[in-house]
Amino acid sequence: MTDFDATKALFHLPEGVIYLDGNSLGPLPRAAAQVMQKTIHKEWGEMLITGWNKAGWMEQPMRIGDRIGAMLGAEPGHVCLGDTLSIKVYQALAAALALVPERRVILSDSGNFPTDLYMAQGLIRALGRGHELRLVDPEDVADHLSEEVAVLMLTEVDYRTGRRHDMRALSEMARDRGVVTLWDLAHSAGALPVDLAGCGVDFAVGCTYKYLNGGPGAPAFIYVAPRHAGRIEPVLSGWLGHQAPFAFDLDYRPAAGSERLRVGTPPVLQMAALEAALDIWDRVDIDDLRARSIALGELFISEVESRCPMLTLASPRDPHRRGSQVSFAFDEGYAAMQALIDRGVIGDFRAPDIMRFGITPLYIDEADIGAAVAVIAEVMHNALWDRPAYRRRATVT
Repeated sequence: MTDFDATKALFHLPEGVIYLDGNSLGPLPRAAAQVMQKTIHKEWGEMLITGWNKAGWMEQPMRIGDRIGAMLGAEPGHVCLGDTLSIKVYQALAAALALVPERRVILSDSGNFPTDLYMAQGLIRALGRGHELRLVDPEDVADHLSEEVAVLMLTEVDYRTGRRHDMRALSEMARDRGVVTLWDLAHSAGALPVDLAGCGVDFAVGCTYKYLNGGPGAPAFIYVAPRHAGRIEPVLSGWLGHQAPFAFDLDYRPAAGSERLRVGTPPVLQMAALEAALDIWDRVDIDDLRARSIALGELFISEVESRCPMLTLASPRDPHRRGSQVSFAFDEGYAAMQALIDRGVIGDFRAPDIMRFGITPLYIDEADIGAAVAVIAEVMHNALWDRPAYRRRATVT
């Protein structure tokens, strides 16, 4: 059994703060600063450029990718780390479309994260081959999986409400119709069990700064199934995805397998922080984490609904149909969230009216839930949000 009291002690959590925003940015692992100091002083400082060989910097994307892949049910050697999530979406979607050149429809849902849709729109313009991005209601995706669809591109857990798609069922339906699947795991990795190989997923992408706690700007990852890895042609053919980067050929030759999806120089300092975070995961059973997430989420919903009837549950009531976050709708949600943050309960806001709360068992427990609900009730019943300062929109909401 996972000792969640022990994992909580491994994070720096500011005094007087209840942090319910790990679904947006995970807190600082205590070991991260020490690991980064070592990387800065012992490796960069003392080894200088020889650190690429002596400290293993060049191998980080695939080595750390395997650590993440093991958490996601991926085959070894098929998760590559680096770049941003937007870039990885672009890479994966371009590769997926190339596998079914006779089809023109990219199917997604209206709740998908905007950057995924923007990347698809930009790729469609760049290709200039008449592709269509078709958006349907999340509940209607299965009904639109026709044989004209090239790629099914979905985020497993909705960023606003936490609503969860059935990855296994939809991937199976897509496969039966010759549709290539691309799953965004931004709100899944580190939040719930994922089985990429078992579900027969073709491509997957995700970020490491949310539930994996890799820090702001931590690199994204991309997965490609073994059946595709040796034959895809990367649309972003960077030098580190070359078969022999230091041969400095003038023509691109793809590296073997998933390594061809590397693009630019690895972000060594960011990866050092991420490795410190992943060390915590070595202590965690993902099924234990999921069970505790559900229990804490149910407690949070019950307490908020009993004490704050002015808030409306926006997440699915069935805990198995949501990820590791709980969202409530409130017309003045932005101002209310600012009032909560001002009183030490940190969640976040998503337009038009969603107050999001991350349920992250690695460092949140029953006492935190109880204390947070008490503050929420105080803010809501006394309309403490109704102040001009709380209505002024910051850049990041």
